[in-house]
Amino acid sequence: MEIKTFGVVGAGQMGNGIAQVAATAGLQVIMNDIKDEFVERGLKNITKLLAKNVEKGKIAEGEKDSILGRIKTSTSLKEMAPCDFVVEAATENEPIKFGIFRELDSVCRPEIILASNTSSIPIGRIAAQTKRPEQVIGMHFMNPVPVMKLVEVIRGLATSDETFQTTWDLSIKFGKTPALANDFPGFISNRVLMPMINEAVYALYHGVGKPEDIDTVMRLGMNHPMGPLALADLIGLDTCLAILDVLHEGLGDPKYRACPLLRKYVAAGWLGRKTKRGFYSYS
Repeated sequence: MEIKTFGVVGAGQMGNGIAQVAATAGLQVIMNDIKDEFVERGLKNITKLLAKNVEKGKIAEGEKDSILGRIKTSTSLKEMAPCDFVVEAATENEPIKFGIFRELDSVCRPEIILASNTSSIPIGRIAAQTKRPEQVIGMHFMNPVPVMKLVEVIRGLATSDETFQTTWDLSIKFGKTPALANDFPGFISNRVLMPMINEAVYALYHGVGKPEDIDTVMRLGMNHPMGPLALADLIGLDTCLAILDVLHEGLGDPKYRACPLLRKYVAAGWLGRKTKRGFYSYS
């Protein structure tokens, strides 16, 4: 099936980025969230990023207008009915994602692929919420979506070859480099990344170093473009905690146990850049 209309459920940091790359690739996009203010904020962010690209000479003003013209906003999942492919990019919470997939399964045509941008929840668990497990797949974009080249494509136990190939080809159409991961908690990216971030938090918790020193060691000593604590702030400390909890529960290994300091920050509402306070202050 030719994919002409692309649905995105969730207009937050990840969702609006996915909507932008889909519209830039020439697809008609329906960007959905639960409130008008959320989709408006997402559209405002896309407009801001495209305007910066115009200023830098990366795109023309007319191209910016064309991209924005291909994005329609929505606050009802029923409006996903015309879509030829849907990606869910809601918060990393099983009950929320499960509810979205059950509703999408009833709204979307039977042949439509339903993908999840989940960063840790096994695809098989999500697929089990639908009557189309063969057409459910993971399509894990990296943050910030318009900049980062990787898409982690995750096959569930029931994912068909056709579903996989369509998703792989779509990732390439978006200008991304896909990588295949099998369906284990955290997949490849976060199974490797989150223990490093968690250990950096433990180093801070135990007084081994200050945030700036921990991040400087990893940037200059290990050639990482960003230190792990700054990266955690960018991802969102609540998201990091949710992923670690999925890893700990799903794999049963104590090495994935979240640092108490991370839990303390999340409980206090210090979630990183999005709340202006995490391991660093952004006010």
